[in-house]
Amino acid sequence: MNNHYSIRALLDWRLHVIVLAATVLSELIGIKSIPLGSAKLLFLPLFYSFLLCLVFNPNITRFSGKLITKKQASIATSIIGIGILPFIAKFGTLIGPALPKILDSGVAMILQEAGNLATMLIAMPVAVLLFKMGRESIGATYSIAREPNIAVISDRFGLKSSEGVGVMGVYVMGTMFGTIYFALLSGFLATTHWFDPRALAMACGVGSGSMTAACSGTLAAAYPTMKNDILAFAGASNLLTNATGLYVAIFIALPFSEWYYKKLSAFKASKTAVNNAVESGE
Repeated sequence: MNNHYSIRALLDWRLHVIVLAATVLSELIGIKSIPLGSAKLLFLPLFYSFLLCLVFNPNITRFSGKLITKKQASIATSIIGIGILPFIAKFGTLIGPALPKILDSGVAMILQEAGNLATMLIAMPVAVLLFKMGRESIGATYSIAREPNIAVISDRFGLKSSEGVGVMGVYVMGTMFGTIYFALLSGFLATTHWFDPRALAMACGVGSGSMTAACSGTLAAAYPTMKNDILAFAGASNLLTNATGLYVAIFIALPFSEWYYKKLSAFKASKTAVNNAVESGE
């Protein structure tokens, strides 16, 4: 009975009609761009689809509740995973023929996981010193907060802890805006010509299938002659992140984030003490 209900839910006609309408309308709009200096901000059909689906989300707009219930909308999460599978399968078919080029990237591909760690160096000070966050900053900045990273925090601290609140906050924001952010950012960077397209493709593989698909799809549109190489590098990067990312998170990222947080907290406390002393002296 449960399996029958699951299949029936996945085949709910309301969901598919809304998605089909959003897709057709988005494709009719096509690719648009806004000049930003010497670069451009690219808007692909994926961007419009995202916005249209937000409009028809009963959790966001009231009128959409007449078309689809919140329970029916929640099923879309499972459908996203199913929809991305063919794209991931295509990654696999492209990685094999591109292996010589991927191996030629050498250290860059091997050390790409370090790039994910480097974001913490910027994000943690912003969280602690600018936004005055507590231990929530550990969960929020030690990773991109996908499902495996949530599992690590849940096992170590529990999701009701400060660290759990931080990782879930980023998870929700990533789920809502991560895909659109990756699509826009990769399109913008592609038009600046600051980075090699293969480097940008490797940056797409952060461990999230939807983010990788949006990022690499935008790059492929910006560099149509390098489409296969871009998809292959993005797929290999994503595969490597999924294979090693959890271990990096457990043994390197999380311990480092705790140490980093203590240092920043101590700096914040000393700075506050100095400011209080100055004010009292006045």
